[in-house]
Amino acid sequence: MKKYFGMISVAALVLLAASCNPKTYKQINYLQDIQNDTLMTMGINQGIVIQPQDQLSIVVSSRTPELAVQFNLPIASYQAGSEVVSGGGMNQRLMGYVVSNTGDLNFPVLGTIHVAGMTRWQLQDMIRDKITAGGYIKDPIVTVEFMNFKISVLGEVTSPGSYSIAGDKITIFQALALARDLTIYGQRDKVEVIREQNGQRKVYVLDLRDSEIFNSPGYYLQQNDVVYVVPNSVRAGQSTINENYLKSANFWMSLSSMGITVASLALTIVNVVK
Repeated sequence: MKKYFGMISVAALVLLAASCNPKTYKQINYLQDIQNDTLMTMGINQGIVIQPQDQLSIVVSSRTPELAVQFNLPIASYQAGSEVVSGGGMNQRLMGYVVSNTGDLNFPVLGTIHVAGMTRWQLQDMIRDKITAGGYIKDPIVTVEFMNFKISVLGEVTSPGSYSIAGDKITIFQALALARDLTIYGQRDKVEVIREQNGQRKVYVLDLRDSEIFNSPGYYLQQNDVVYVVPNSVRAGQSTINENYLKSANFWMSLSSMGITVASLALTIVNVVK
């Protein structure tokens, strides 16, 4: 019996040594080429740009509030899923502007404005200048915010799903943190960022292990980006046993046969020991 326990112990040690292999760390660790106290020049984040079908909150204020009223949408009141304009609701929120498929929006008093391709800061400046140039308000303050900044994180992450982003800046690492990081089956060198912009679809493949990721156009995410973590070969192999197969009669017959074989083998070992 001691002989067999010894063989099992050796096998366990071999598996433990394999799990501690330095190559395993190289497959998992992020930003492996960065040393302590490394200084890196940060690229300028231009911010996300306005695209067709975006929803924007645009608020104009002034020292003379009654002058700014004509440039602002009414406040919507809503309760238990229903929405009405003005009064009577438990909660209130500002209504937003929806950018048309041609990249335009209709702004009170100023009319149609082409906004696609602009950052929110550029749009703020343009509306402010138009209001001032038209003599409507001398001191307008314009605030533009995105109301539909969402990203989706799929593949080998702990919590895949769609996430709403506050503000207009998020990196690939922050997105993965929202999804509670990659699983052990995710390929750190094959994280795809799928982006639709200007009528084109682009796919950026990022390597989380390499500091060059900071220079990738996919490092800072845009609205509606999809982050997909590619599964490794182990996970791909596991996918061959799907739910339908687990429920099939063939599977249970195979499992029963395996159980009988294991029991017979155990009985043989016991007889040999005796």
